[in-house]
Formats: sequence, structure tokens, C-alpha cells
Amino acid sequence: MLEEDLDQTYENVLAEIQSFELPIEATLRSVYDDQPNAHKKFMEKLDACIRNHDKEIEKMCNFHHQGFVDAITELLKVRTDAEKLKVQVTDTNRKFQDAGKEVIVQTEDIIRCRIQQRNITTVVEKLQLCLPVLEMYSKLKEQMSAKRYYSALKTMEQLENVYFPRVSQYRFCQLMIENLPKLREDIKEISMSDLKDFLESIRKHSDKIGETAMKQAQQQKTFSVALQKQNRVQFGKNMYFNDRIPEERNEVELKRAFEEEDENEEEVLTVQDLVDFSPVYRCLHIYSVLGDEETFENYYRKQRKKQARLVLQPQSNMHETVDGYRRYFTQIVGFFVVEDHILHVTQGLVTRAYTDELWNMALSKIIAVLRAHSSYCTDPDLVLELKNLIVLFADTLQGYGFPVNRLFDLLFEIRDQYNETLLKKWAGVFRDIFEEDNYSPIPIVNEEEYKVVISKFPFQDPDLEKQSFPKKFPMSQSVPHIYIQVKEFIYASLKFSESLHRSSTEIDDMLRKSTNLLLTRTLSSCLLNLIRKPHIGLTELVQIIINTTHLEQACRYLEDFITNITNISQETVHTTRLYGLSTFKDARHAAEGEIYTKLNQKIDEFVQLADYDWTMSEPDGRASGYLMDLINFLRSIFQVFTHLPGKVAQTACMSACQHLSTSLMQMLLDSELKQISMGAVQQFNLDVIQCELFASSEPVPGFQGDTLQLAFIDLRQLLDLFMVWDWSTYLADYGQPASKYLRVNPNTALTLLEKMKDTSKKNNIFAQFRKNDRDKQKLIETVVKQLRSLVNGMSQHT
Repeated sequence: MLEEDLDQTYENVLAEIQSFELPIEATLRSVYDDQPNAHKKFMEKLDACIRNHDKEIEKMCNFHHQGFVDAITELLKVRTDAEKLKVQVTDTNRKFQDAGKEVIVQTEDIIRCRIQQRNITTVVEKLQLCLPVLEMYSKLKEQMSAKRYYSALKTMEQLENVYFPRVSQYRFCQLMIENLPKLREDIKEISMSDLKDFLESIRKHSDKIGETAMKQAQQQKTFSVALQKQNRVQFGKNMYFNDRIPEERNEVELKRAFEEEDENEEEVLTVQDLVDFSPVYRCLHIYSVLGDEETFENYYRKQRKKQARLVLQPQSNMHETVDGYRRYFTQIVGFFVVEDHILHVTQGLVTRAYTDELWNMALSKIIAVLRAHSSYCTDPDLVLELKNLIVLFADTLQGYGFPVNRLFDLLFEIRDQYNETLLKKWAGVFRDIFEEDNYSPIPIVNEEEYKVVISKFPFQDPDLEKQSFPKKFPMSQSVPHIYIQVKEFIYASLKFSESLHRSSTEIDDMLRKSTNLLLTRTLSSCLLNLIRKPHIGLTELVQIIINTTHLEQACRYLEDFITNITNISQETVHTTRLYGLSTFKDARHAAEGEIYTKLNQKIDEFVQLADYDWTMSEPDGRASGYLMDLINFLRSIFQVFTHLPGKVAQTACMSACQHLSTSLMQMLLDSELKQISMGAVQQFNLDVIQCELFASSEPVPGFQGDTLQLAFIDLRQLLDLFMVWDWSTYLADYGQPASKYLRVNPNTALTLLEKMKDTSKKNNIFAQFRKNDRDKQKLIETVVKQLRSLVNGMSQHT
């Protein structure tokens, strides 16, 4: 079994050697590595295999030998024919060579033609490759000539990216490539020049742009206001004189607003209609294509900032007319309308942050300019027009998204100035009313005149209504005029409060505060100035007091008037009250004081007419003429005072009597009066008696008992002391509460007694020869000594 396996192994080895598929070294190594004597056995197997192959080769050769012999025989037979064929072929080749010479010449010609044809084809191909480049470059030139610079830049990009790489080896292409940067610089310069022209154009036309934008904002506002008024018709409230707007009037206004809106719809112009923005777009696109967009943006913003500073610079006389302010506002609006348009139609040329920064800078400048120039405005109408322009200016720019709260804050400052100008204007109006007033009760002769006065001034008096015509209102003509003017002031103040986007409560507060200023400052000042004017007499002062009383009563109607305008109830916690009551009370007190002063001045004028003969020996037997004239004057004046409040008339009467008493006392004690006779004292006593009679006649009702007569008590006791010569009683009772001459001052008595003593010495030259006169003289000297002792004692005690 082992022998068979070994033989099979050798067979496999031989098969592998014959196949040449494996390395022989490995195969042979496997034979020798198996077992001893393997070489010998293998060689035997190999010899046997070789012998088998030799036998197969011999068999194959024997099988094909006859065919080989037959083939050799056939070759020998065709040898002769092959030689003949060779001769024929050689001859034929020679003939062909002779015949082919002409063909060769023609072939060479054909080859040359084919080469030329190939060259022509190559040239055509190259020209076809160059023609688009030349056509594009020609198109570029045409675009440059037609100023289509953005398209020209796009063409340059196509040339550089698509066409030039195909023909870059040609010289003309290099020339074109070298020329493109110059063309780009030319385009930049031209587009920048167009931008400068555009900037100059919008600088010149910014006022027109702003005017159009503000006009559109005004139309929109008018339309909205008309709608609001239509909505308020159902409430029956208004801001006009009769406290109610007719519904038909509202409908007419709304219809007019709709008609104006329809008319203006076809005429609405936008900023694009007024300005050609193509230079900006073109320049922006050009610089974007050139990759230099940042340079363009910086230049544009820098130039616009310069223009903004120029626009914000006002004219020196801007405050003189409203047209100056309007021109200033329209230029600014035009500037920012353009910037807003640029912001929304371009990408990044201007940003919201840039416009906000520019607007904040402009707003600060605008506020400073308006604050400075508005301070020169003294005409309230101009200030009101300025306010309307500022509101329109703010509403217009707010519509474009710019914050305008600071402008409305400025309007509150201007409102205070507006109120000041109104107060100055109404001060003139009040002065004119007071100058034109006749300070007499308003006479009315029929019902129509009565209704006219009632329609102007809220006067209610049942007693007056019952009286028959003709009759008189207690106040003078200035009262209804002042009342109307106060309402007109409220209207004027309300005009400024409109469109300020404030609540009704704030408007109500503003109206009441401004009205309080009118009453407490302007009207009060005018009344005080009127009262202090020299030509205003007692009758006028009495009428002024009556007028202020009725104006004071009318204040509640003014409060109702403001309430009807603002719809804010007076019972609201924060509602400001009108200070008219205190205003008219102060004016009335001032008028009362002026009455007292003028009445005393009039008394002084009469007293200055006194012409006493202080040395007369006997009295005239009747009161002095100046005093009777004074008493008659006082009676007539106090008759007028019956229209005054009772306390005022009583105070005036008491003040007059006291002043008259004081003046008479000063007349007696005047230091320039050196002597006085008993006759003069008696005459003076007659005048004081007339004063006492006047006081007792109750010239003004309301005094109790002899209160008014007490004004002359000092004079009466002094004169009684001299008339009855009751010095012993005076000296004995001096200082006692029950003294008969309690009101007589020792110093006063001493002064008057010394003047009488000097008179006695000079006039009675024979007094020393008459015993009674000597006794009287001694008595006077004795009393003088006692009075001096009493006065000295009082001085030491003091």
C-alpha cells in the first residue's frame, strides 16, 4: 500500500514538472525530502516517462512523414513558375514606377492643397474664437459711449472670465486686458461725477421734496380730523363759541375733506417722481461690481452729513416770518425723506443706525435753533403758525419712522412762550377796553339790546328783568367785552393745545392754568394800573368795583365753558380751579383803597381852599364856604356809593370824616400859624358843627348811633375846652376815664393856647389897663405853666 502511494506521488510530481505551473525547486525538494532512496526511484520514474514520450514522438513522425515528402515534391514543381512570376512582378513594378511619377507630382500638389486647406480651417477656427471677443469688446465700447456703465462692467467681467482666456496668447488680447483697468477707473470717475451732480440736485430740490411730503401729511391729517369730528357729532360737543357744532356743518366739512382727498389722489407725488435716483443706484452697482462698495458708502455718507449741516443752518432772519420757518422745515424734511428712500431701496448704502445717528444729531440742532429763534417771536399768531409747522414737521417725519418725542417736548416750552405772547397781546386788548369804557352802567332801551348784552355776558337779575324799558345794567360796557376776550383767550390757548397728542385731562389743565395766568397776572395788572391812573376818579372807581364784582360772579361760567370744551368734569380730583375770585377781590380791595386815597386827596384839595382870618375878633356867624362845598361834594359822592357793598361805603365815609377831622386839627396846630384869636376859634367851631351835622345826617346808611360823629370827637372836646374856658375841670380831671375832655391831649391844648396868648398880647395893647383882660391874661399864663408842667411830666414818665 505504501508503494502504490509513493508511485502516485511521483506521478503527481512529474505532472507538475510538465505543467510548469509551480516552481521546480519546490517540487524537486518535495521528492528528496520524503524518504531515503527517493532519488533513485524518482529517476527511474523519470526515465520511464521519457521513454514513453519518445515512443509517442516516433509514432507521430511516422504518421506524418509521407505528407512531408509530398509537400517537398510540390515545392520543387512550382519553383519554375515562381521564377517566372518574379520576372513578371519585376517588370510590372517597373511599369508602375514609371506610371506613378506623374501621380506623385499630382499627389504632392494635393498634399500642399490639403495643408493650405487645413491652415485655412485652423485660421477660421481661430478667427471664430476671436470674433466673440472682438464683438464683446465692441459691445463694451458701445456701452461706454451710451453711458451704460453697469452693463459695461458686466461685459468686462465676461471678457475676463470667459473670452480672454481663450485668446490670451494673442497680442491684441493683451492690449485689451491692459486697457480694462483704465476703463474701470473712467467708469468710477464718471459715476462719481454723476453722484456729485445728484447730490447737488437733491440739495437744491430738498425744499420741494419736503414741501410735497408735508403737504401729503397735512392732507392725511385733515382727512383724519374730519373723520374724528364726524364721530363726535353724536356727543354734541365742540370747541366753538356756542358750545355746540351743528351736524350739518360737520357733514359739509367731511364732504369737503373727501372731495379734497379725491382731487389729490391723482396728484400725489412720491419722492421718486420728484428725484431721479438712478445715479445713486448706478453708482452703487458700479462700485459693488468693482469691489469698492465701502469707499462709495463712506463718500456718500460723508457728503450727506455735510449737506445735513448746511440744511440745519438757519437764516439769521428766519424768526421774522413764517415762510422762513417753513423753508427751514421743508429742507430738513426733504433731506430725511431722501435718506429714508435710500435706506429702503438700497442694501447697506445707509443703515438704520446711520439714519438714527444723523437724525439725533439733526434733532438736537433743530431744537436748539427753534428754541433760539422762537424766543424772538412776539406775535402769538406767528408762534401759533410755528407750532402748527412743528407739528406738521413732526407728523411728517414720524410717518417715515423717525422718533419725534423731543419735538413735542419742545412744543411745551414754546407753549409757555405762546402763552406769554398771548398774555402781552391780551394786556393790550384789556387796556384798550378800559380806555374805551365810559364807566357808566349800560343803558338799554328795548328787548333786542337787552338780549345782545345777555348773549355776551351771563348776567342774571330777576329784579332787572321785571323792570320796564329803558333800564340799565349795573356793570359798564367793559364787563361783557372782557368776558368775551377771556373766552377768546381760551380759544387762542386751545389752538396751541390741538394736535399735541395730549389727553383731554392735560388739555383741560393747560387751559385752566393759562386762564389763571390771564386772570391773576394780566387782567389783575391791567386793573391795578387802571385803578392807579390819575384821571380815574371816584365815580370810575366805584364802577370798577361793581364791574369786578360781576366779573367775579362770571368765573363759574368760564369754568363751565372750559368743561364743555374738554369734557372734563370740575369734580375731577386733579382739576385746576380758576383763581378769578381772588384776582377780582384783590382788584376790588385795591380800588377800595384807591377810593379812600382819592377821597382824602379831594378833601385835602377843599381844605387847601380854606382862607381863615386867624386874627378876627368876631366870627362870621356861618360856616366857611369851602367847608360847605366839601360837605356837598361828600353828600353827592356818598350817594354814588349806594351801589357799593355796605361795608365799603361805610369804611369810605368813616375814612373821609376821620381824614377831615385830622386835616382840621392839623390846620389848627400848623407850626406856621403863630397866633389865633378867639373869634377864629369860634368861626372854626362853626365849621366843626357843620361837620358834626353832616355826620349825624347818616350820609351812608348802616352806622349805629353816633359812630360817625366820633370821628370829630377830638376836635369837639378841644373846641369845647376853649369855648367854655373850662381849664380847671380839664386840669382836675386829666387822666380820669370819666373826664369830660378825655380826648384832649395836653400838648395839643398847650400849642393852641400859646397861639392865643400871643394874639392877646399883640391885639390887646390896652389889656394891661383893663382888670378883666389882665385877669384873663394871667389865667392864660397860669394855665400855660400848668400845661407845660403836665407835658414835661408826661415826657419824663415816658
